[in-house]
Amino acid sequence: MTDVKKMPPEYYELLEQIQAIDFVLVELNLYLDTHPQDYDAILQFNNFTYESKQLKKLFEKQFGPLMHFGRSYSNYPWNWDDQPWPWQV
Repeated sequence: MTDVKKMPPEYYELLEQIQAIDFVLVELNLYLDTHPQDYDAILQFNNFTYESKQLKKLFEKQFGPLMHFGRSYSNYPWNWDDQPWPWQV
């Protein structure tokens, strides 16, 4: 078994912020499926979408890829085999 390297506190803090905002986006998405005319909810959804993208961009700049299948760039050398992966923490 490979030892997983210890990440700095900022890694976990930023990942938690991303997870919290993405949870809000899931809830807003579900709400908007049944309330498609709610203008305020659409504004909230768009604002949280922007914030989620900004946080993910910051995370990837500091710690490497967050999403797979062409949704995230890789540094050189290929860093998809760096651990821990976000879903492992």
